[in-house]
Amino acid sequence: MTLHDQTLMTLTMRLTHVARAYKAAADRMAGDFDLSHATAWPMIMISRMGDGVRPGAVAEALGLEPPSLVRVLDQLVLAGLVERHDDASDRRAKTLHLTPNGRDRAARLEDALRPFRASLFAGVSEADIATCTSVLSALDDAITASGSSRSDADPA
Repeated sequence: MTLHDQTLMTLTMRLTHVARAYKAAADRMAGDFDLSHATAWPMIMISRMGDGVRPGAVAEALGLEPPSLVRVLDQLVLAGLVERHDDASDRRAKTLHLTPNGRDRAARLEDALRPFRASLFAGVSEADIATCTSVLSALDDAITASGSSRSDADPA
């Protein structure tokens, strides 16, 4: 194994570890708002993407298969945080909308995540953050081009 191969292996292993650690920490924050990981991130994504987004777009943004999101959306609807509406441009499709309670909960969670992210990146230069974002985007594009989804790509 070359030094380059070892470096890439270390990087991909580190990505997996960091992703899990960030997810665990962010999930604990979601719990502070009486949300589970499963319910918090779809709600946050609807907030970020805007009311009227289709479930498939939310699933794609979260790296989920659309059927996996349906049960979670049912829970969010039952909790009064999200509503499904018929899509005016395609009667077969639905759009997702946050209720006032859902919008408030998503905003409060985003407000908690903002200083959390800032503390994680304290001491990291804007240039390094931009470079890291660029590298991760290139990696995401390469994974997509190879035909592997985020969920079935080998983490190591």
